[in-house]
Amino acid sequence: MKRDNNHLQHNPSSSLCGGSSAGKAKLWEEEAAQQDCGMDELLAVLGYKVKTSDMAEVAQKLEQLEEVMCIAQDDGISHLASETVHFNPSDLSTWLESMLSEFNPPSSFDPFGAAGTTAGVMGTLDDPFVGGPAESSTLTTLDIENNNRKHQKRGPHILDEASCSDYDLKAIPGKAIYSQDTQTQPQTHDSSSSSTHNNNVKSEKRLKSTSGSHSGIFSPPPPAAVSSGIPTDSVRPVVLVDSQENGIRLVHALMACAEAVQQNNLNLAEALVKQIGFLAISQAGAMRKVATYFAEALARRIYRLYTQNPLDHSLSDVLHMHFYEACPYLKFAHFTANQAILEAFEGKKRVHVIDFSMNQGMQWPALMQALALRAGGPPAFRLTGIGPPSHDNSDHLQEVGWKLAQLAEKIHVEFEYRGFVANSLADLDASMLDLRPSEVEAVAVNSVFELHKLLAWPGAIDKVFSVVKQMKPEIVTIVEQEANHNGLVFLDRFTEALHYYSTLFDSLEGSVSCQDKVMSEVYLGKQICNVVACEGADRVERHESLTQWRNRFGSAGFSPVHLGSNAFKQASMLLALFNGGEGYGVEENNGCLMLGWHNRPLITTSAWKPAIETTATSTITN
Repeated sequence: MKRDNNHLQHNPSSSLCGGSSAGKAKLWEEEAAQQDCGMDELLAVLGYKVKTSDMAEVAQKLEQLEEVMCIAQDDGISHLASETVHFNPSDLSTWLESMLSEFNPPSSFDPFGAAGTTAGVMGTLDDPFVGGPAESSTLTTLDIENNNRKHQKRGPHILDEASCSDYDLKAIPGKAIYSQDTQTQPQTHDSSSSSTHNNNVKSEKRLKSTSGSHSGIFSPPPPAAVSSGIPTDSVRPVVLVDSQENGIRLVHALMACAEAVQQNNLNLAEALVKQIGFLAISQAGAMRKVATYFAEALARRIYRLYTQNPLDHSLSDVLHMHFYEACPYLKFAHFTANQAILEAFEGKKRVHVIDFSMNQGMQWPALMQALALRAGGPPAFRLTGIGPPSHDNSDHLQEVGWKLAQLAEKIHVEFEYRGFVANSLADLDASMLDLRPSEVEAVAVNSVFELHKLLAWPGAIDKVFSVVKQMKPEIVTIVEQEANHNGLVFLDRFTEALHYYSTLFDSLEGSVSCQDKVMSEVYLGKQICNVVACEGADRVERHESLTQWRNRFGSAGFSPVHLGSNAFKQASMLLALFNGGEGYGVEENNGCLMLGWHNRPLITTSAWKPAIETTATSTITN
């Protein structure tokens, strides 16, 4: 199989397609001399066990195998035709010897007698579809007889030759790949008829169907093509590749690239991130998307292409709303937090909610309606919304307040609103919030996906905890991602993030609205880029697990508030609205509620209140 691999070489002007075996052997011998005679590093990552000292020999064997397959007739290799072929090509040299012995070429065969036979050596080694460390690969061959009928077949569709990239293996729908037709120029300028015949023989070799209707893998060229001298471009070999095996190779390539980044081996990381992009094409659904986002994040880290400008607030709000509609995570967060606040406000005449994550205020209409239906009449409701500044200097928080005020008027709830713009929650001070005595007004503090951002600045989270305690709230409701993306070791963070976001993307596949799903993937992709590509104060997506938050709140002087069974039951009912609840699950964890996908917790709601401070008294007796 031949292709041009110039884009993977250090010298762009060199071409492997027309080179000689001696030139290739010399090139690999020079590379082997520069290494420690161990296994080749790039090939080892892809699953091949090839010593650098054996590279020239492996190249020659590959060329021999290619030449044999080009000149062999049906009678010579019909015994190799079968429905499936199982092999382990990790030991490349031994595998090539066995294949050559199976073909048993004629004694007159000269592997170095024709020019242009070295193409495809590096292509075979570097190709991510066939270069994985699979213990058992399943290859199936199909024969497409007429290019004009390619879209009518039930099997894989074939891409047009003009759309092919430098790779000769091209991913196409149906998890199929094919090789481009290549022609070898004759070594000597003989008669026109002889040259035409040789080119036709080269171009007309093709794979035959293994369905049992043909006797061998290869067939002679069609008579019409022979008589006319026109290459049979309409016939291309198609090889179906096991998508599951490619998925395993893709994950291995992602992990190997992350490890290379951690070890600051940027040359290897750069080569691997290119392989990741090519491998991702063969995947479908969530795996393809999440791998693409992680590949982009790795590339940004490798090339240091960090995002200079923060995400525009209006775009952030749009992505946030689509994520709200596409999946139940934000609805679950709002519902469980509101239920805890509603129970804490029971019997209170005046209530005040301080929201650290105001956004579009989507959480509060439901709470206002629940308060309006409360026995004995609704309390006076005051809302303080805190949010980041907008880049267009618009007062978006005030706009949200107007909309909520109109709703309050319709449902007859006394409403008071105030918005605060803050670059960070650490900039807040309790004196700014016009707090009233706890005997007059009950306070609740709410935060959804906000506290983890404070962990980027030393001491910021402790300052916010101190301010919250000064507010003397009845309850503090916290919703955070159930993940650990704040570790010191990059590879650990990467591994955790890969599992976490793969699960999130998988859960989005059941979304009814295609637009909501796509925009939600962009929303999550921004988080992936921040977790993987950024460091220092720029890395704000520092998610921590419930256990870690328990330790932080306990150390800051807060005690947990148990979320009632009523919240658990109603949250479970809420999930039935999304894909019939299939795949989603609610779990109770020591008074906290977790929402997960297929038994993998993804977000957690917890509730807290300042611990009662007791002062020890002593009696002095004389």
